[in-house]
Amino acid sequence: MQHVNSWRDVAAATGAADRAAAEEGVRRAYRTAQLAEPERIVWAESPRAAVEAVEKLADAGRSVREEVRTRPWAEERRRMYDELGPAGWSALWSATGAQLWETTAALAERIRSGVVADLAPRPEDEGAVRLMLLDAVLGQHDAAWLAAFDGRGDRLTGLAEVARNAGWWWPYERAVVISERPEALHRDEAGRLDHGGGPALAYRDGFALYAWRGMPVPAAFLAELATLTPQRIREEENAELRRVMLEHYGYDRYLTESGAEPVHRDETGILWRIALEGDEDVVMVEVVNSTPEPDGTHRTYWLRVPPATRTAKDGVAWTFGLDGAAYAPVRQT
Repeated sequence: MQHVNSWRDVAAATGAADRAAAEEGVRRAYRTAQLAEPERIVWAESPRAAVEAVEKLADAGRSVREEVRTRPWAEERRRMYDELGPAGWSALWSATGAQLWETTAALAERIRSGVVADLAPRPEDEGAVRLMLLDAVLGQHDAAWLAAFDGRGDRLTGLAEVARNAGWWWPYERAVVISERPEALHRDEAGRLDHGGGPALAYRDGFALYAWRGMPVPAAFLAELATLTPQRIREEENAELRRVMLEHYGYDRYLTESGAEPVHRDETGILWRIALEGDEDVVMVEVVNSTPEPDGTHRTYWLRVPPATRTAKDGVAWTFGLDGAAYAPVRQT
């Protein structure tokens, strides 16, 4: 559906918010919930800055997230469920919100974790920050469920207007705090945060998340990737970070420069094993594509296989979902 793609764009939008449009959406959401419009709207540069602004709010009243976001969503979902029936609702969700849910929910959780890490350096401070995050409406990161209701009524129009034009926001009786959208977002083909050259998600006030293929990493760690050596990789004590180093450095390059020896050879390829202290072995099969490239050369591939693999043939077979005894290709490609 075309509107699903438009909501996918909303979830991934970067750059300055349209503040006037977002504020009008806020007011409409309050009116729809039969609440008086907020007296003050405060803008923040990031979700982290927004939480800090919420802490400083004076005379804002109680949170009205229940009336503005939770209740309208639940009632609209019930209406659609009753109208379409279980199978119809399931089909609608599968075709709309489900297409966006996994990546947007994961991104929102990463932002929450980043805010907590920045604002609650002591474990005993985390509870207060998490409570304030529970008051947030996720704006653009509510795109998944808003996609399911697009064009099916106007009760959620105010929420949709804010989502299309801004980031997270905190609704209270007399005041609202709204966050700007990020200025940069980098993800891999699976939709995970991923960037080797800087922040994977960055806001213009400096709040940022660093990640490699979805895994959180320290900023200093990424800066070091350009100068990696096999010795530095071996010395890394954190097993997850060491795997990132190996992926970035290249298993084939690491094997070559480490002077590694193959553990098995057969007609299918060469089996290599990298022993890593405190982690499972990395086992790779080196295979040569029998189909030549346009220039006549034959491309070499490195296939990662389970640590228990003992022969090259078993490793190649595993990549096809077979065991070694059942793998007997007529022609290897």
